[in-house]
Amino acid sequence: MAIFFLVLLLVLPALLIYLGCRYAVFRKIGTVLLCYLTGMLLGNVGILPDGFSSLQNGLSEISVALALPLLLFSLDVRSWFKVAGKAMASLFFAVISIILVSLVLFLLFRRVHPGAWQLAGMSLGVYTGGTPNLASIKAALDISSTDYILFHTYDTIFSLIYIFLLVSVAQRFFLRYLKPFPRRAVTGGAVPEEQGAVEALEAYREMLKPRILAEFGLALVLSVVIVALSVAAGGLFPSASSAAVTILLITTLGIGASFIKPVRNLRNSFQGGMYIIYIFCLTVASLTDFKGLARIDGTIMIFVVVGIFGSLMIHSLFCRWAGIDVDTFLVTSVSAICSPPFVPVVAGALKNPAVLLSGLTTGIVGYAVGNYLGISLAFLFKSIP
Repeated sequence: MAIFFLVLLLVLPALLIYLGCRYAVFRKIGTVLLCYLTGMLLGNVGILPDGFSSLQNGLSEISVALALPLLLFSLDVRSWFKVAGKAMASLFFAVISIILVSLVLFLLFRRVHPGAWQLAGMSLGVYTGGTPNLASIKAALDISSTDYILFHTYDTIFSLIYIFLLVSVAQRFFLRYLKPFPRRAVTGGAVPEEQGAVEALEAYREMLKPRILAEFGLALVLSVVIVALSVAAGGLFPSASSAAVTILLITTLGIGASFIKPVRNLRNSFQGGMYIIYIFCLTVASLTDFKGLARIDGTIMIFVVVGIFGSLMIHSLFCRWAGIDVDTFLVTSVSAICSPPFVPVVAGALKNPAVLLSGLTTGIVGYAVGNYLGISLAFLFKSIP
């Protein structure tokens, strides 16, 4: 039974791509959003077998690792440097935003919740470097298992809602006061057809042609080699930093391969990477358990909700002041709040591969500073009389 559902997770994106190309209503929703909706339904109707979560976690980790090099192979990395400064500025504003939000929440709740300084530390670490920083911050701040589990549960659920908004209405909403992405400055014109039309059914049909399938096979093999080398090297580092090192190495090797013209010209590697990202979206969404909301801790929930959405809004105001475009803002926001693996999800929904490298780069920086920021500022807040 577990094998059946594992295969289902692998093939469902193909059906959703077909529906999106065949029917206008599904096309308007978008494949990323369809994957999330289908995954949440699959994970909460009670049909998945017991113990299946370990396979789901494994598939989500493997899929995003394999997808990253495939997405990077076809990018023009040199053009990224034209927007690199704004991407790093946007990350800086994201960090300042969560610091402000965490400080205000700590001051409001320190008399109500004795562990408010710890909750502020978790918010600071998680929403600058993503969930991987959460476990190390728990250990460093001696956070109770109860608070940690509740924070993690709320973070999982509301982060999914946050992603849901980012891939659906966020771009249109923030375009009300943020400028559009300067595509011509980065790509020399429109986004290349093979990248801009990532959801075109024709692109996936082409992949079934023997010659193109062979080229994609080469790209996939190269991606597997890159992931294997990165995982092996990352395993040489302490567990607290191994995930960050692995992502960094996968990104670096993927970027390096993009400078090799035969690799960059491998057809449909980007579409193949996006298909694997759809598997990732479906699998992550199927892990969501809305029963976790049954036990309510108002203080912890406020730290999570305001940490995510409050910092998002403050971040957007900083970006308006600095003249940062909406796509760079959104992709750096998701890299900070949800970590680099979710960057391709948002870049795909925006239909803008040009921001992929910005999100991955700022996400890796966030990984690096998240633990330091969360732990040091938590103790600083605790010392406030």
